[in-house]
Amino acid sequence: MSDTNKNMIQTKQEFAIRFNVPPYTGKEMDYIKKAVANQKICGDGEFTKKDNSWLEERTGTAKALLTTSCTHALEMAALLTNIKEGDEVIMPSFTFVSTADAFVLRGAKIVFVDIRPDTMNIDETKIEAAITDKTKAIVPVHYAGVACEMDTIMDIAKRHNLYVIEDAAQGVMSTYKGRALGSIGDFGCFSFHETKNYSMGEGGALLIRDKEKIEEAEIIREKGTNRSQYYRGQVDKYTWMNFGSSYLPSELNAAYLYAQLELADEINKQRLGSFTRYMEGLSDLRDAGLIELPVIPEGCTANGHMFYVKAKDLAERTALIDYLLEYGVYSAFHYVPLHSAPAGIRFGRFNGEDVYTTKESERLTRLPMYYGLKESQVDYIVSKVKAFYGK
Repeated sequence: MSDTNKNMIQTKQEFAIRFNVPPYTGKEMDYIKKAVANQKICGDGEFTKKDNSWLEERTGTAKALLTTSCTHALEMAALLTNIKEGDEVIMPSFTFVSTADAFVLRGAKIVFVDIRPDTMNIDETKIEAAITDKTKAIVPVHYAGVACEMDTIMDIAKRHNLYVIEDAAQGVMSTYKGRALGSIGDFGCFSFHETKNYSMGEGGALLIRDKEKIEEAEIIREKGTNRSQYYRGQVDKYTWMNFGSSYLPSELNAAYLYAQLELADEINKQRLGSFTRYMEGLSDLRDAGLIELPVIPEGCTANGHMFYVKAKDLAERTALIDYLLEYGVYSAFHYVPLHSAPAGIRFGRFNGEDVYTTKESERLTRLPMYYGLKESQVDYIVSKVKAFYGK
């Protein structure tokens, strides 16, 4: 490779706009040092309690429990709803594997239904037709932090005596008709992975709506013991009470997260600013029918978790991603629909017709979105998307 080409590659890398940059406020290391100084670096220390309290206050849920991941929050929800072999669980196919894994591990069959093309969320009008006498739960996934049609879903669940477990991995700080995502169903699951608006590297949280489920959840989270009650002085010793696992994150992770929760409103405002700037900058391409942009239904507030555009088809999307990369912009597609994956075929089935799930997933391109993304960077990305479409 010539020196000229090497220099060109190095220059592109230096000035590239990354797809994601984990959030960082500047206080994370101070809080981690404080956790170490407290000589309490396992779970349920000062910062875990602060994180839980913040989540409870901001969502209005009865109890929030920090977990090692959103995957584990979903697994806890599956245990708390007594999902077992032979049960069926309804969810969209356009989601991350953890949404299904949590219930497959309990022996359940996954029943996938189609999505809405406007929000990429589960089509609430397709759910009822997928219900059988084996159905135990509905798992709506709030894609991109935009709410599913929860009134309809909760009505269906009530009439058929089903649990609702919200996969709100992307939904921290988003609302549906004034209610925080994750707080509407029986259980809600958040993610604090490094790709999310607020991060602890790897982590999540379980939101519990009904108080009578709190003690059972604490026991499951603490390896099946009542150690949480022991620490609160409610019992004089702790012992093995039920099945469970180690779903409790390190206090170091919790400390890292709390630095961001303290500035949650600032982070949310900045991300929404980038979201709005994208929308305004690309609206002429949408109006010309060249692309489609995210839709936020009436009564919903979003959190700027991601910004995506929809190209005409898979070939155009691939060309767009390649074009942006040429100019130092890292973009990405998203999920391969689960029902078409080997494990999806083995552990699930698609109910009804796949009208939108595959087609819409093949059109979607996510653009860079993170706390700290500059207005000038958004404008540059917009200019390159427009250039691709000859505008």
